[in-house]
Amino acid sequence: MRFLLDTEQRAFAASLDGMLRAADTPSAVRAWGRGEHGAGRALWSRTAAAGVFALAAPEAYEGVGPLPVELVVAFVELGRHAVPGPLVETVTAAVLLAGLDDPGPAERLLPALVSGEAMATVAPSGSYALDGDAATTRLSLDPDADALLLSPGHGPVRASLDPARRLTRLSPGGELLAARPPFALARTWARLAVAAQGLGVGLALLERTVAYVGQRTQFGAPIGSFQAVKHRLADAKVALEFARALIFGAAVTLDPVDVAAAKVTACEAAYATARTALQLHGAIGYTAEYDLSLWLTKARALRTAWGSPAECRAAVLSGGGRRW
Repeated sequence: MRFLLDTEQRAFAASLDGMLRAADTPSAVRAWGRGEHGAGRALWSRTAAAGVFALAAPEAYEGVGPLPVELVVAFVELGRHAVPGPLVETVTAAVLLAGLDDPGPAERLLPALVSGEAMATVAPSGSYALDGDAATTRLSLDPDADALLLSPGHGPVRASLDPARRLTRLSPGGELLAARPPFALARTWARLAVAAQGLGVGLALLERTVAYVGQRTQFGAPIGSFQAVKHRLADAKVALEFARALIFGAAVTLDPVDVAAAKVTACEAAYATARTALQLHGAIGYTAEYDLSLWLTKARALRTAWGSPAECRAAVLSGGGRRW
């Protein structure tokens, strides 16, 4: 079976790429990391207007989905441009709300998420939530009561490996939205989005590194002409392209095992590409002022988002309870 994006899907990717290239996302990312959300919210509104969040919501709630393949197309571009904010968490919230037996919470909360008027974060009770200070819809999962709560607030911001991923604890208690929420389905979508985002981050790191080694010279020649450098970049390219196939395959099946395999493969490929990028850039790659750092830290942070490599490998090895 050969899977290729159709004309509309490729045009969608190109339109997002063009919009984000014109938006100066590095400045928005740095401002977001300082807690200044103005530029990031403007970028969020444009992302929503392009239809990204509508891909995870049914038509009954002003969405156009669920369309997991198109969501992957979008999140690859969001990762390539390091767009800040709780992107994955908003998609996860949309899937959670749309999957509730009682349509009331979805009717009240979901249209605003689709339109970009609101942004959401999701986390188990007592754990850290991404961008709880910026999110307007904070969903707390209580594993003991098997319940979904609308948290009334958040605690202080905690430093993160990626400065643009601001972590907060959600306030305890809150409005009970539902019992037995479809957490497994929402986690599958979250891992798929993280995998696509990680692929985009890896592709951006590779693209920037290829450009850099073509300009930096040593012994009178570009270092990109050295065989050892070519091999490192080729290994990174092969790993990312292998991950791409797994991600789109997982988007077609939406099987939790396929998604877990795609997530661990994509995020490990992005992290390996980040290590290669840092080594080939040399000392300049370590500086926070250099834009490369925006993708380096994100590649590391995405490895454990919505499932560590060990957790995802365990899900693959267990086969999701399937009998072979």
